[in-house]
Amino acid sequence: MSSQVRLRLLPRARCLFDEPVQVKVAGLRSRQVVTMRTSSTDEKGVVFSSSATYRADGRGEVDLERDPSLSGSYVGVEPMGLLWSMRADTLHKRFQKTSSLNPHVVKLSVHEVEGEGRMLAEATNERFLIGDGVSRVLVKEGNFNGVLFTPPGEGPFPAVLDLCTFMSEKRACLLANRGFVVLVVAVYNDKPVNVKEMHLDYFKEAVDFLQQQPKVGNKGVGILSRSKGGDIALSLAAFVPGVEAVVWINGCSANVAVPLYYNKRKILSPLLFDLSKMIHTESGSSIVKYVTQNPLAEENRDTLVPIEKAKGHFLFVAAEDDLNWDSKAYMDELVERLKHHGKENFESVCYPGAGHYLEPPYGPYCPSSFHSIAGKPVMWGGEPRSHAAAEVHLWKKIQEFFRSHLSCDETQKTSKL
Repeated sequence: MSSQVRLRLLPRARCLFDEPVQVKVAGLRSRQVVTMRTSSTDEKGVVFSSSATYRADGRGEVDLERDPSLSGSYVGVEPMGLLWSMRADTLHKRFQKTSSLNPHVVKLSVHEVEGEGRMLAEATNERFLIGDGVSRVLVKEGNFNGVLFTPPGEGPFPAVLDLCTFMSEKRACLLANRGFVVLVVAVYNDKPVNVKEMHLDYFKEAVDFLQQQPKVGNKGVGILSRSKGGDIALSLAAFVPGVEAVVWINGCSANVAVPLYYNKRKILSPLLFDLSKMIHTESGSSIVKYVTQNPLAEENRDTLVPIEKAKGHFLFVAAEDDLNWDSKAYMDELVERLKHHGKENFESVCYPGAGHYLEPPYGPYCPSSFHSIAGKPVMWGGEPRSHAAAEVHLWKKIQEFFRSHLSCDETQKTSKL
């Protein structure tokens, strides 16, 4: 390495997962062209990496907030491009970061373009999921399992139930850092093929548990959901009291896959799949956007979630390039149904160029990975730059929406490192 070249991460090299960092290089030759590289290993041992070529200014400096990438994993001015453009070293792998206990460690380095690409400088960005003072408690209460995250301070805090398709603590603890009490519960605790029915009572227990927490305000709870969790969230809003705000991300307007029961009776039939409509691609992944049956067909009317019964507020979010299913059409159907019933308790947002897996920002974009219901790799859709920008915007939107409809009397605190 060159003792004169410095790679700096500002304001500091340790930060929260959803915080941006400014990447700067100094000590290069005037107008020197260099390659920036990143590398990170996920919980499954899969290596993700990216690279981009930059030209230093007349003072021998590179600033990713100012300077464009000339080539590589992305081009143009993208301050966090080195992180969101990281791709796995094998096909069809999604970055796995489900536990909140260990940071997302990203190694950055600067290399000469000439010759063997000698390393000139390096730095490590530790991106923590859980902030100082946030408590993490495993919950086994009644019939449900989950993880409860509580911010520091006396509260009261707004409460959110995070319905993730499979257990992942990332979104829940990042939201807790921002001043929310968050309980994360998985929709599936077994392989989907083994699940023959679902019971809304299970998720109602989680809502009741949240409302009983001493630091929670009395405003009711919010639900954060994506994909299959979306129709569970809609059902909670329609059938269970105390649900004040629902964020529905790339879900369906109907109850998908298995029948839904509540109070020992079936309340919704399942919207099923026609796997013969799966489209196979040369990459080995498939497009499953068209396999879900039409929820508006007469024979499927008993699968539609009666959201017009809900008293809470909705934030509908659809990625226009979602290849998992037609979430934009489902969102439009939900909006039209509420309008038809004279309801104004909703807002909606669309993201052109974004795919199915909208997550908290600055993680690696995932073009394809294994789909547990399809039983094979599928394409999730989205263009990396547009998808990354959507995640930044949506993460702020979610927090604003919940604060607006779950506001507590006292000022909420946020956690930092």
